[in-house]
Amino acid sequence: MRDKIYLASFLLGAGVLLYLGRGLLAQSALVDWGLTFAGTTAVGVLGMALYQVQDQLRASRRELARKEAELNFAREVQRALFPRQFPVDSGLEFAAVCVPAAGISGDYYDVLQLSDGRLVFAIADVSGKGLSAAILMSNVHAGLRILVESGHSAAELCSQLNRHLCRFTESQRFATLFYGEWDRAQHRLTYVNAGHTTPILAGSSDGCRRLDCGGVPIGLFPDSPFCAGTVTLDPGDLVVLYSDGITEAGIMAAEPFGESRLESLIATHRQKPLDDIQQVVLDAVHDWSGREPEDDMTLLLVRASDAAAGGL
Repeated sequence: MRDKIYLASFLLGAGVLLYLGRGLLAQSALVDWGLTFAGTTAVGVLGMALYQVQDQLRASRRELARKEAELNFAREVQRALFPRQFPVDSGLEFAAVCVPAAGISGDYYDVLQLSDGRLVFAIADVSGKGLSAAILMSNVHAGLRILVESGHSAAELCSQLNRHLCRFTESQRFATLFYGEWDRAQHRLTYVNAGHTTPILAGSSDGCRRLDCGGVPIGLFPDSPFCAGTVTLDPGDLVVLYSDGITEAGIMAAEPFGESRLESLIATHRQKPLDDIQQVVLDAVHDWSGREPEDDMTLLLVRASDAAAGGL
């Protein structure tokens, strides 16, 4: 602001001198000198202002490059948190994808084969977007991986993770979470749905069901109770876990994609390979919304395989 005032003052002074001396140039050497001085000063000030603008542009470019480098680093760190490969010979098949809306995601999914034979998988959606959501997502990732090694029940694990988030995060930050434990010998899935979008269980014989037993999102209230549900998965049964970026796609323009539309899509294509189902869902969501993702979109597909029968 100060530079602008100086520049305006110099230009105004030069203009006044030029106006007053327009008819006196040949009569007064002082006026001639004054006009020359004013013109030279104005050119100097304009040159200085131009230099400052160029310097600010260079600084802005450096800052943008630094932020882009930090964001790229954060993307690489986040990619490393997602499973690079899925367990084999577990009685379950997996396919998963995460499509960030802001370059870096607040969504999370994980699949872990534990040393005691348990297989666990989870999907979560952290409140907010961008870097702050990604930081909280990494907190959920680390906390869950530590707790699963302790051998707690599914409900107790969610209770402890909830208390951890309440203790170390801001009160308005929370995460929805679906956590599942697979018992191959019993063909049994024990799960807790902590406020997450309700997964779809597409059975091979009895249509689609919802896995809704659990509690509220984690990180809201330290003493929130959680309960676990159990379902038996027969070979061919498909569990579809997803974040609300899929079902709410298109909500800013008109009508969201919606859970019923997703369920119908799954029912139609449930017998296809998991990668094909994943692509069908992503294509349908993109065609529906007709734009880049408005929110992070995560899809985790889990199918009980025929190999599960060998666990009996």
